[in-house]
Amino acid sequence: MYSICILLLMLITKDCSSQDDVGPYRGKFIGKLNSYHHQVSGDVYAVDDWTILLVDFNYDGTGDDTFFWAGDSGRPGPLGFIVADQHGKTNILERYNNEEVQLKLPDGKRVSRITWFAVYDLASQNAFGDVYIPEDFEAPAPQTLTPLVASPGVKVSSQPIKFLDASTFVIPEFHYDGSGEEVYFWTGVGPQPSSRGIKIPDEDGYLEPLRAYGGEDVRLTLPGGRTALDVHWLALWDARARTALAAALLPAALNVPPAAARALPAASALPRCRQLHRDFQASWDIHGNQITIQLAALLRADEYMAFGISGSLSGSRMLGADVAVAWFDERLQRGLATDYNITALAPCVQTLGQWRGVCRDDRLGGLDSHQVLSASRDGELTIVRYRRGLQPAEELDREWPVDRSVFVVWAIGGLDHVQEPAFHRLWPASDLQLVLKQKEDDSDCVPFTTGASARPAGWERASLSDPALRVFRAALGPAGGPRGLAARLGAAPALAWYVNGQLAPDLTLRRGLAYSFLVSGGDDPHSAELYHPLVLTAERHGGLERLGEAQQRRVRVLAGARPTRRGRLRPAAAGALCLARRAPGADPRRDAFDSFRAFNRSLRWACAGRPAVLTVTPNSSWPDRVYYHSFTHADMGGRVFVVDRHRRTAARSPAPRPAPAAVAVPLALALALRRAL
Repeated sequence: MYSICILLLMLITKDCSSQDDVGPYRGKFIGKLNSYHHQVSGDVYAVDDWTILLVDFNYDGTGDDTFFWAGDSGRPGPLGFIVADQHGKTNILERYNNEEVQLKLPDGKRVSRITWFAVYDLASQNAFGDVYIPEDFEAPAPQTLTPLVASPGVKVSSQPIKFLDASTFVIPEFHYDGSGEEVYFWTGVGPQPSSRGIKIPDEDGYLEPLRAYGGEDVRLTLPGGRTALDVHWLALWDARARTALAAALLPAALNVPPAAARALPAASALPRCRQLHRDFQASWDIHGNQITIQLAALLRADEYMAFGISGSLSGSRMLGADVAVAWFDERLQRGLATDYNITALAPCVQTLGQWRGVCRDDRLGGLDSHQVLSASRDGELTIVRYRRGLQPAEELDREWPVDRSVFVVWAIGGLDHVQEPAFHRLWPASDLQLVLKQKEDDSDCVPFTTGASARPAGWERASLSDPALRVFRAALGPAGGPRGLAARLGAAPALAWYVNGQLAPDLTLRRGLAYSFLVSGGDDPHSAELYHPLVLTAERHGGLERLGEAQQRRVRVLAGARPTRRGRLRPAAAGALCLARRAPGADPRRDAFDSFRAFNRSLRWACAGRPAVLTVTPNSSWPDRVYYHSFTHADMGGRVFVVDRHRRTAARSPAPRPAPAAVAVPLALALALRRAL
């Protein structure tokens, strides 16, 4: 049936006015400008019913009183209206030379309701060039197709698929139980879905087997700059069974707006390439006993990309991995691909005098085995190429085998204030294997698409400013993903302080009053991940354990740590651990909670043992703004506003009402404190 349908669709004559055959899809072709004077020429497209696009537009700029002009009269004349230029200005037109110009019609005007568009001179009342819009012209608009049609016996369903633009579409109310081991969104050409298609990244850009969907609206973008005019079908494809679980066919000419996302090739001279994510690809080549690796990714400012050998021979594991952390230093205009070893799933910290966590090899007593060959950054696209040996150069390095497949790991995340990798925002959830000497034809990299994703807005920051509040209960929980601390800091840790059930809120303390912090951040100094004494300082980052003695002495510590005889700081408030975790089965990469309250309700708290009690009495020597932190990890805390008297305006934002889940931490800590007393 798929075959018959697609053949019928392919027999339909393509609408010759929808797009020319050369170049990218720009919308529906209206026509060429008729040229009368002043070298006016160019092609005219409708992007949508409110937007006109001029391609290869020329005008010599010598007219006296010349504007973009449109109207619904019989022909261009004074009974029209000005169309603002590409900058939104209605100034007299200047010179254009083979330019691409996008114009927005004034409010209330539509392309389908005007008769003509012109380059018009009001002084002489002459059109220097014009084009007429056909009477039955339909401007590009989102198009609704058919639902996914499931194969017999397969439980997959959806509402009709809707293409928002040439590359972006939504599968409304998509249902799939997630039972397939290698099932992907899939697209391609031909009479029916086949193994010759390619993966469509999921809604978060991952190329992993699909999870279960329970009636969600799934927004997807065709990969590599492809458009609906380039493919014939969409499918849910089982790669192991080599069959389509469900599919939908696309019309031969889909009159939709051009894609908002643009293709951005990252051509690599290296012959083998693997697309790790919609926004990340790794390519490589082998020369003798060395491997050259190129990493290319769409990164925000001050972000890194990490790639390397798994810490396990049986799967992709971060713990024990040997990775390159690559990024481009715009200040120094150079790229880095630093050799790191992961001995704990935490930032690099000292535990009982030894460095553990995500640490540079040279900090662990080893050598940086990577040689950077080239690097560049153009907009968001960062490319770093480096070389290293196939065989380990030292004990900290792992082997890149060429006689078998190798498990690899990768991640993208932010760099913290000292240019060290913070917790990653993108990483694979499934095992990933590479065959270093694979055939070059097996490479699956495609051009990047810019604008495919936007940074979500952060949750509102809570403020605890009640004048009667004297006790603060501090426990640990997830930093909240892209809407949590990452929205405030850019680079966020994995964990954060939850104070009275709120995520790193602002606190207001009054000078001369005593306050108690009941600290449940973990009391095991052997743990690089879960040992977080609370400190208050005049500097904004914390993580004092990471600093050298000279750096520690420059930090003004207000409470929570004191120097030892040897000169290093020792924390004073390390209570038993009280930790919130996500619900079992939750994927931290896909937190989609619109509010912190909803996120907080999903957490599961576990508290054991007694909290430490840290008593704080601000005085006149304290600055007006200080910070509470973890002694070991940076950027887990928040701000403290120190006032001489409480004012209602002291708080920066109103504190939301505590959610039921938020009360669980204070109750647990209160019970622990009661037992301690």
